[in-house]
Amino acid sequence: MSKIHSTAIIAKEACLDSSVEVGAYSIIGPHVQIAAGTKIGPHVVLEGHTTIGRDNTFFQFSSIGAAPQDKKYAGEPTRLEIGDRNTVREFCTFNLGTVQDADVTRIGHDNLMMAYVHIAHDCQVGNNTIFANNASIAGHVEIGDWVILGGFAGVHQFCKIGAHAMLGMNTSLTQDVPPFVILSGNPAAVHGLNLEGLKRRGFTREQLNAIRQIYKLLYKSGLTLEEAKLAMQAALAEHPAAQQQIQQMQTFLERSTRGIVR
Repeated sequence: MSKIHSTAIIAKEACLDSSVEVGAYSIIGPHVQIAAGTKIGPHVVLEGHTTIGRDNTFFQFSSIGAAPQDKKYAGEPTRLEIGDRNTVREFCTFNLGTVQDADVTRIGHDNLMMAYVHIAHDCQVGNNTIFANNASIAGHVEIGDWVILGGFAGVHQFCKIGAHAMLGMNTSLTQDVPPFVILSGNPAAVHGLNLEGLKRRGFTREQLNAIRQIYKLLYKSGLTLEEAKLAMQAALAEHPAAQQQIQQMQTFLERSTRGIVR
């Protein structure tokens, strides 16, 4: 209890591990659960049915677990779930889910959310992502592992962004983004593959060659999307060591609902 500042207001029903630190003037509501090692800075508001994992750090002035910015929300006990080892910088806003979706907004592990990041209701964010300052995602957005959003990037509701993709600064996104690609602009346009990021993460030469091949099928071959998807079947036989990456692309394309940026 010595790690909780005397000016913090914590509901008696809240469940905090004894190792949790809470800064001055922070407010924690009755349905909040926080696991070991997490640090809550000053002037942070944690509310709603919010579950926070281990070893997270929340800097000052964030609003976590507030009601969705959705006119259909009628006070239902929807949830926000945050994993382990995330860093949440100043003035971030993460909202609860809604009953129109899966009832929950989820954020995975080892993510860096820079200042003023907004994660709206029902979003599903993976692991090891980076959201730069003022990046915002609207409701029901899905973000894969290792995605990077540049500063002031904005993502339309229901969009999906595949693993290892990267959005440049000020990107305005209204369609889905396949795994591994880089895009930027308003409207967003594809500018190649995130090869440097893939190399840093240990992708092999064969895996990179396979990703180049399926990228060319999508963006350089002149094939329709359906034709490109069929042609990817041949790439599976040519690159046995890269089947996971090829299948990852195929699965993403099958799940796309808004159409991909091409």
